[in-house]
Amino acid sequence: MTTKGPVSQFMDHHYRHFNAAAMMDATKAYEAHIASGGKMMVTLAGAMSTAELGLSLAEMIRNGKVHAISCTGANLEEDIYNLVAHEHYERIPDWRALTKEAEQDLYDRHLNRVTDTCIPEEAAMRKIWAVMANEWAEAEAKGERCFPHEFFYRALLKGKFKNDYQIDPKNSWMLAAAEKNIPMVVPGWEDSTLGNMYASFCMRGEVKNVHTVRTGIEYMTSLAEWYMKTAETSSIGFFQIGGGIAGDFPICVVPMIRQDLEKDDIRLWGYFCQISDSTTSYGSYSGAVPNEKITWGKLSKETPSFIVESDATIVAPLMFAHILGW
Repeated sequence: MTTKGPVSQFMDHHYRHFNAAAMMDATKAYEAHIASGGKMMVTLAGAMSTAELGLSLAEMIRNGKVHAISCTGANLEEDIYNLVAHEHYERIPDWRALTKEAEQDLYDRHLNRVTDTCIPEEAAMRKIWAVMANEWAEAEAKGERCFPHEFFYRALLKGKFKNDYQIDPKNSWMLAAAEKNIPMVVPGWEDSTLGNMYASFCMRGEVKNVHTVRTGIEYMTSLAEWYMKTAETSSIGFFQIGGGIAGDFPICVVPMIRQDLEKDDIRLWGYFCQISDSTTSYGSYSGAVPNEKITWGKLSKETPSFIVESDATIVAPLMFAHILGW
């Protein structure tokens, strides 16, 4: 067995109780799941790409520790924003003290704030839009239809962004996913910045066929097909970062297959972990404890299940570091 690195050794020695212990239990169960031949879906909510999760997630993908991804449209595009415009980002350390006037100033400077980090509209968004608009036009001219992530995969693999890289490309999880052709679902893509732009293109007639970009139901059916095929030989785990649609959408594929397709012999999810700061409360799905999912036919009473109630920007890189043996 390979000796773990200093970060992992520190974690093993110090993280023994409470949320730290829950994190370690979940980490070691993740490792055991993969070691036994299991596959893992990772779901990304919030602004994890802007938090530069790619620094560890890309390595997880390259090392075969992640086999499918569900993410918001924001996380999809924001990893590319960071890839091509990192030098133009601005950090606001005292963001809690910003006045409305200071926020207006950021807007006037075309800086869109995510907590303490401002995404530069001109350097990031408009640069991406030009490339993607060309990809949509090319696909439409050929009568092709692709998912949002597939358009990004195409552009990345064709080197459309290469001349604009401002970080080491090994730290882009989207590039790693494209190179591995990781299966992906992007539920609710329409509410992302790029999804909004696509809607405007359709309304202006610059895109004639609204269905050039595949979304929604087709994502669910493609996920079901991947799950059924993969489940023939492997248990599939579910590692959820945050809450929201990135997690809610894909976890439902199992009861959909079992109850609606009436394939009740399909495996349930074989591992579950959620990193969440959502308060467990009445009716909060994001804050629901894992056991609630048993009642919905998503997990079994035997499924190793964990919830780490903490900040994902701290916990996820630590867990990934341990899984990678750093």
